[in-house]
Amino acid sequence: MRVLLIGANGYLGRFVADRLLADPAVQLTALGRGDDADVRFDLATGSPGALTRFLDAVHPGVVVNCAGATRGGARDLARHNTVAVATVCEALRRSGCGARLVQIGCSAEYGPSQPGSSTAEDAVPRPGGPYGVSKLAATELVLGSGLDAVVLRVFSPAGPGTPAGSPLGRLAEAMRRAMQSGDGELKLGGLGVQRDFVDVRDVARAVHAASLSAAQGVINIGSGRAVRLRDAAAVLARVAGFGGALHELDGPPGTLRAPIGHPRAESDHAAPVVYPYPDGCGSWQQADVRTARDRLGWRPRINLEESLADIWMEAACRI
Repeated sequence: MRVLLIGANGYLGRFVADRLLADPAVQLTALGRGDDADVRFDLATGSPGALTRFLDAVHPGVVVNCAGATRGGARDLARHNTVAVATVCEALRRSGCGARLVQIGCSAEYGPSQPGSSTAEDAVPRPGGPYGVSKLAATELVLGSGLDAVVLRVFSPAGPGTPAGSPLGRLAEAMRRAMQSGDGELKLGGLGVQRDFVDVRDVARAVHAASLSAAQGVINIGSGRAVRLRDAAAVLARVAGFGGALHELDGPPGTLRAPIGHPRAESDHAAPVVYPYPDGCGSWQQADVRTARDRLGWRPRINLEESLADIWMEAACRI
């Protein structure tokens, strides 16, 4: 099976590439903006016609799109997450390769959900920010393209390679600094939110399974269990061997919640409210993962403690 992987150098893409390369039946070609891609192409600025010519030359059976942006203004997010996917869809429609498309979506497309609930694929999306809007627009383009396509809505990925700027990455870095300086306490903010964390290697397994399946539409990829960030912090402290005290800085309504690992100054008390987990998804997200089980034969295998141990191992190696 010839697979074209777009975004192989990104956080998810690296693990998807490893998973696909481990399958001896897969012949992988990587397309991206970096110098180490097999083919250099920028989806945000490249034309569908140029991509069509490449598709006709390579003739993949599956196209996996892991490319996209998680940060930036609305214009950049729309360009990298929506316009880029429109280019992929249009190129596949024009091409004679007939490839299947596996698009990586995001739980931010759903927006906030009711605490205690599990979000299924038929939930009405109400994204709470420009990132979720840009990803939802991409999903709608894929679903309306008429292609053989599936969108994997990935909840909160964790594990090795977790970006240092993510909530779990900031938490690990704050703990590393506290241990390095010998601090006996760590002041953290914004730990009340609950998210469905899924290991990035399990996400890669889901992409592999989706590439081989005939499933179409939207499929949630998560653990099926929401975890409070303060509980994740306690697990991380245990695997890191941090014996100090964790102090949560969640002040009264109307005050600033300090970002993870950032001690709050006295002047912060009069600051406006800043939501501590800025993905537009509110205080709770939990995936209903029955569709992934039934249509892909996929279940998560790696628990959060192992994911956190890998995050800590990388943080501890930083100088």
